[in-house]
Amino acid sequence: METMHKEHSQVFKALCDEKRLRILELLRDGEKCACKLLENLDIGQSSLSYHMKILVESGIVESRQEGKWTHYKISKRGSKNAIELLNKLTLTDNNEHDNCCKQ
Repeated sequence: METMHKEHSQVFKALCDEKRLRILELLRDGEKCACKLLENLDIGQSSLSYHMKILVESGIVESRQEGKWTHYKISKRGSKNAIELLNKLTLTDNNEHDNCCKQ
């Protein structure tokens, strides 16, 4: 159960930073080389690497190496998993009622 919570927290960690949200916006158009991401963000390469590591570990982004550059894209499966996780954590079953305080 603890492993599952760690995986869940990685998804939300990926989504709780403005720079990472900006990166996801840039990746909506399709795969991008790290060099193109750097051109569109006001961060250095080490900062980009840090943010991409978090996004990849969450499963929301996939990476592949081509020469000296890494290319990134949004993972359809990871995106679907993030949506399902949010739904699972936030949707309520209206048929269930908490009767603990009723007498």
